[in-house]
Amino acid sequence: MFTSAFPSTRLRRSATTIAAAAAAILLLAGCAQEPAAPAPSGTGATPPVTAEPSPSQTPSPTPTEPAEADTIELPASCDDIYSPAMRAQLEAGVPPLNDPGISMPSTQNAQALQLLESGIPSLRCTWGYPSEVGIATTVSLIEPAAAGDLAGSLANAGFSCADAQGGTACRLTETLVDYDDNLVEKGETHFFRGNGWLATVWLNYGPEGYTEDIASMIWG
Repeated sequence: MFTSAFPSTRLRRSATTIAAAAAAILLLAGCAQEPAAPAPSGTGATPPVTAEPSPSQTPSPTPTEPAEADTIELPASCDDIYSPAMRAQLEAGVPPLNDPGISMPSTQNAQALQLLESGIPSLRCTWGYPSEVGIATTVSLIEPAAAGDLAGSLANAGFSCADAQGGTACRLTETLVDYDDNLVEKGETHFFRGNGWLATVWLNYGPEGYTEDIASMIWG
């Protein structure tokens, strides 16, 4: 059985699944101005006619910046980040919520861990007892520029990053071997949207749609 410390200190990596980052392409279309119609020809000399100025167009409203539209406040408690269905699944599969003996961090990436430990506003939620099974999630508020830099760093570290739910999701799954030669499945997921950041590490229990459920509860 693992201690409450993050189990990776007692594990050696056997295989890593790495997917290429997906790139989004923005297509821009331009509109060409129609040429003015030629003036009708006259049979005699006529004085020049001064064209009346066209009425000015009403400017279009400035669209809301995506970062502003996606701005969130930190949830008050872990009870606010799970749907009833996901909460019931977690309580049945990997109880309890927030056991005080769980010290597993929500990331093993050095840059991400440094940000989490820098004092940014965060809410930490864990599932399970100190053992080989558990989940650690941290919901944080982060500057969008810092989130972009971190997403790029995760992609360079082997995470598979892609657009998802109006933001960016980065994932990495590994198979580890403990000192008793037991296989251990470990996953790490990060989701960035607006000023919000979800970081999760799971060990031998990663419910389908876990991060997506939290994102839906926080951003709607």
